[in-house]
Amino acid sequence: MKDSYIADLARLDENQALESHYLVLSKQQRTTRTAKPYLSLILGDNSGQIEARVWDPTDSRIAADFSKGDVVKVRAAVSKFEGVLQLKIERLRKLAATEFDRTDLLPATTYDVAELWLKLEAAVASFTDPDLQRLIAAILADPAIREAFREAPAAKQLHHAWLGGLLEHVVSLIGLADRVLPHYPMLMRDLVVTGVILHDIGKIRELAWETGFEYTLEGTLLGHIQIGAAMVEKTIDALPDFPPRLKTLVLHMILSHHGKLEFGSPKLPMIPEALMLNFLDDIDAKMQTLASEFQKAARQGKAADEMTDRIWALDQRTMLNSRAWLGEDWNRNSLS
Repeated sequence: MKDSYIADLARLDENQALESHYLVLSKQQRTTRTAKPYLSLILGDNSGQIEARVWDPTDSRIAADFSKGDVVKVRAAVSKFEGVLQLKIERLRKLAATEFDRTDLLPATTYDVAELWLKLEAAVASFTDPDLQRLIAAILADPAIREAFREAPAAKQLHHAWLGGLLEHVVSLIGLADRVLPHYPMLMRDLVVTGVILHDIGKIRELAWETGFEYTLEGTLLGHIQIGAAMVEKTIDALPDFPPRLKTLVLHMILSHHGKLEFGSPKLPMIPEALMLNFLDDIDAKMQTLASEFQKAARQGKAADEMTDRIWALDQRTMLNSRAWLGEDWNRNSLS
């Protein structure tokens, strides 16, 4: 267990000392206005991130062998610069993998992963189309895929950017799909849910999450859409007598799920199920991003009538938490 989490540092008095370990998210060599070198760091844990400074990198109490992605133990003092909380580091050493718990450093889903997995398996078991059912079963039968699917974040920074985020996002989409699909009989439920389960499968190879969330080289060069389509096509080609037309539809679901060419999809949605997948994926991502921004604003101590910071995923707009603004005791039937 860590001694001090970043989310709690704002409660400390200025210049109060602390000792704890953090993940190095950024490390840059800089110089002051008088040309004196110093280290500018961004440190993180599962509660947030904070800027830190090492004003004398040559100090023998400061390790020289650490870099971005390492975990370091620091002795530091809390300070503020232009109103922004910082750490002034006095001692620093790099930790071995046996000296820390990764869950202290990386954000993780608040849901029980085993329960999420059972919901995923129940959705597949409910399929009436035997070909789509055996496709999903074949993919999830691979131990490496199954383990990665349970651990992977859904993104590096945006929605569901935490351990277990991909599985949480997929199970959320299954729930949304089963609420919406009965309203539109033209849609093939099993095809939509297949798209829900497989649309981001490529993220298990696009992203790395051992210490921090980063893109792999394969992810940087190809992206999760191409990776996922290739994974699914390889699996389908190994299944005896899989219907060729159904293969085309499944691959189209993956290739078009971002909805627009400028958003990275090589194809626009051209079947009803692909259009619905795009809508469901978009609303779940946006609502989760918004929830995270409201939580961030609460941690920052913002008042209920303050807007959020600008949200990149929502066209740089700011948002108001209407529920918090109205208050807990508002009368839903007599708004004025």
